[in-house]
Amino acid sequence: MSSKSSKAKHIRDKWRSKSWYNVVAPSFFGNIDLGAVPAENADQLIGRVVEATLYDITGDFSHHYLKMFFQISAMDGKTAKTLFKGHEYSRDYLRSLVRRRTTKVDGLFNLTTKDGFKLRIAVSALTLSRIKTSQEKIIRNIMIRIIKEKAAALTMDQFVQEMVLGKIGSDIYNESKQVAPLRHVGIRKSKLIGAPANASELVLADGMAAVEEAEPDAEEIAETVDIAVAASDIEAEQIVDEEELEEEN
Repeated sequence: MSSKSSKAKHIRDKWRSKSWYNVVAPSFFGNIDLGAVPAENADQLIGRVVEATLYDITGDFSHHYLKMFFQISAMDGKTAKTLFKGHEYSRDYLRSLVRRRTTKVDGLFNLTTKDGFKLRIAVSALTLSRIKTSQEKIIRNIMIRIIKEKAAALTMDQFVQEMVLGKIGSDIYNESKQVAPLRHVGIRKSKLIGAPANASELVLADGMAAVEEAEPDAEEIAETVDIAVAASDIEAEQIVDEEELEEEN
């Protein structure tokens, strides 16, 4: 009995010793408050990843499907400043984009922004109907060219804003629709994989810090497989429907 009470007391004392710190988005997102996190001391928060949605930042409900990831990299009193770590479409939204008798053109690209930050981004273009392999190749080449141009001309802050707010996807759409009718084009996922060695010195006040280069993880591979399975399921249903129609005739 005494051991249980002492354990409970220890837990209460542990939480009582924690303080709450406000987490804010990077300055190019207006230092929007992302919420509060507890910690015994500020140093424990460095490196922690906080998840939000673009809706939390813009207040636009149409952005609720886009998940944002920020990593705490600097403390200013009770304020935790963050760097952009990546974003992704929610799984439900991504699966809802798949349709029968359509083509999904994917592109996975590594790029370096004007100020030396390295990103890995996944671009998806979904058509209104099935298209030829040659058309897929042309659309993918358009993706590569536009992304290279953007990366060469924009800083990390500028590129992230155009990426998550849909400007880059819109540019790809406007050129690619001349090749084939499209229903949706967007950068469905991004990940910060590298930064200049002096990044923390350059913009530490804005919450940026150096990041080690990383390889694609198992979660990214699993997501790709999951999407492919969803598409194959739809194709299988289509074949069954066609067979049933033939039998009825």
